[in-house]
Amino acid sequence: MDTEWHRKDWVKVRGVPIVWPFTPNWERIDHFRAREDDIVIATYPKSGTTWMSEIVDAVLNDGDIEKCQRDVIFQKVPMLEFCVPGAVPPGTGKLPTFFSVTIQHILTWRGEEYLRTVQCLYHWIDEQSHPRAGSREEYVEKFLCGNVGDGPWGTHVKESEAVETKKNILMTDPKREIRKVMTFLGKDLSEDVLDKICLHTSFKAMKENPTTNYTPLSSAIMDQSVSPFMRKGRIRPILR
Repeated sequence: MDTEWHRKDWVKVRGVPIVWPFTPNWERIDHFRAREDDIVIATYPKSGTTWMSEIVDAVLNDGDIEKCQRDVIFQKVPMLEFCVPGAVPPGTGKLPTFFSVTIQHILTWRGEEYLRTVQCLYHWIDEQSHPRAGSREEYVEKFLCGNVGDGPWGTHVKESEAVETKKNILMTDPKREIRKVMTFLGKDLSEDVLDKICLHTSFKAMKENPTTNYTPLSSAIMDQSVSPFMRKGRIRPILR
């Protein structure tokens, strides 16, 4: 596997720092157009991307857990920008492109608790595609200045809150929020199915599930011996 991309510094795309392996041929992102029935899940890193992706997949499959196990999460719900040269093809290559002006957006973020986000990011950044984090203090300073992957957390949250009156905004009370997802997607599922989806998308279940915990990825891409993709599942307001 070509490891030229290991630990390279961020590349700025329109002023926003992006993980180096994601940036070649950025035109594929600019030129991508969704279909009218596409669903776009938009998150800041380590703010519920995998959680929300698996919830949406489970709801769309009417809580059929066997169907949810059909493939790994990054194949079922491709990330448009995600790419590892020579190993993982771009997410845009897995999706058909159509011209459209109306799509459904699901936005997920951690609210104003930025320390929880930076704590997760600090541990996760040991993943090979990111530049080294440095000390905790150094990384927090970079985070506060927006000099980390995907840019300033505050800008993302502010822009997300700006569309709250237009779209369903999802926080972090699982059963209540899964109901919102069901309604948003036009699904009327029973209470038993809702309970099954809640159990399937719990932190414990997802951490043990190879289709959601990223363990199928080579350690050359994501070395989980350094820091697991899904860590403790507990919220703490300080770095540990």
